Amino acid sequence: MTSDVLEVSGVSLPLKRPAGGPGLRAWDAADEQLLQQAMARFSPQSRCRVLIVDDQFGALTLGLAPFAPVSFADSHSLALALETNAPGGQEIAAPTSWLAPPEGPFDLVVMRIPRQVDYLSCLLRWVNGVLAPDGTLIAGGMIKHLPDSSASVFADLVHTREVCPARKKARVIVAAPGDQTLRNWTDFWKGYPLPQSEHEVSAMPAVFAREKLDIGTRLLLPLVKREAGGLGTGARVLDLACGNGVLGLAALTENPELAVTFSDVSSQAVVSARDNVLNALPEADVVFHHSDGIPEDTGQFQLILLNPPFHEGGVVGDHIAMRLLRQVARHLAPGGRMLMVGNRHLGYHRSLKRFFSMVRQLDADRRFVVFEAGNQVAGRS
Repeated sequence: MTSDVLEVSGVSLPLKRPAGGPGLRAWDAADEQLLQQAMARFSPQSRCRVLIVDDQFGALTLGLAPFAPVSFADSHSLALALETNAPGGQEIAAPTSWLAPPEGPFDLVVMRIPRQVDYLSCLLRWVNGVLAPDGTLIAGGMIKHLPDSSASVFADLVHTREVCPARKKARVIVAAPGDQTLRNWTDFWKGYPLPQSEHEVSAMPAVFAREKLDIGTRLLLPLVKREAGGLGTGARVLDLACGNGVLGLAALTENPELAVTFSDVSSQAVVSARDNVLNALPEADVVFHHSDGIPEDTGQFQLILLNPPFHEGGVVGDHIAMRLLRQVARHLAPGGRMLMVGNRHLGYHRSLKRFFSMVRQLDADRRFVVFEAGNQVAGRS
């Protein structure tokens, strides 16, 4: 857990990044400048209603705590970060998500600019729907992480009032709401047909590979169907980091008698997976969790499916996968199996052996490798 102190406008915020590695700080210059701009323009005494969108590790929510803000985030990681970083005795409301978005109007919205252009369009349209007509949007991010077309997206969707000078490689934009909202936005859902089935999968803008089946999942799918087809009635399956739910839905399509749990850190992913599964198989035995990994009280599974993310907040590596694999090792039933696809260059064949006594490569191409992993039990090889 990486700790650091953010000093801004006379406020000192000790912040930790849960599960962070060496050098991974819990805030950046964009957080610092967003707080400075918000504090310079608004006062807690004004009793304005404040919304914070996609705070990363609590810097914005805790820095603006005197405003009693509503925090709204796609990622469940924020909930853990707020639990970790909230000062003792300070009551911080749990963040809301796309599972139950907050209602406006808000006088001030402070927003981290996302890396994906579709998600940026989604957020700005949504903000237009909850920001008061005379309200203010203060949005910012690190310049290297801004979408290439972010300037045109802002120009199209909001009324830019000020582009603040870049400082410490961060950019902040101050704007008034525009007219376009999520209503009738045709790009809110995008999807593709589920291979070898009559079903389709769609997803909201923050979800990985929402427009087409990604290469790694395509490599994993036939093995998921084969393994799912051999499981008995009521066997428990977990689609971990489920995204649009394509792996779990494929398992259910092959064997409708399974009990499948879907879990993802992204609330847009959970909403997408839920809609896809319930539209395709409304009678299926399914559970959906918005969680950073596997909730501790979910029990054990005979089969766990995993296509792990390999980047978080601009940091690329296997740190997310390592955290998930530790959880998988605890939640895999005796004799159970995990099927996982991963980027070849991350060397999962070595790291998997830290958690499982049985690791086998089932398939591979130039970029991805599919593994089966578990712990050996008598009578099964």
